[in-house]
Parts: sequence; structure tokens; C-alpha cells
Amino acid sequence: MTDTGPVLPWLVIRQDENGNRYRVGRYATRTEAERVADRLDAHGHQQLYTVERVGRTVS
Repeated sequence: MTDTGPVLPWLVIRQDENGNRYRVGRYATRTEAERVADRLDAHGHQQLYTVERVGRTVS
């Protein structure tokens, strides 16, 4: 935790079939973020859910 609040460095990102990306949520641990992404991915929709650390970019 910092002076401004809890540190939530892990993001769950949803990417749709057109390549649009949206932040679903922020989480304290990678394990927590992966659990959420796996649960959302299990719904069988065409969206892709990924986990990323804040400040890191995907190429």
C-alpha cells in the first residue's frame, strides 16, 4: 500500500474480435488477475482476456 492507496499493478484486458482493447479490472496479484481472466474466458465468447502488468506494453 502507498500513501495514495493500495497498489494494483495487474490488469485484466479484454480484446474483442475487432482488436479493440478494454481494461476489465486492476488487481494486487498476478494470480488474482489470472483467476478473473480464466473465469471470464470460460464463458466461451469470442473475446480474448489477457493479464498485463501496469507499465508494460504488448507488441
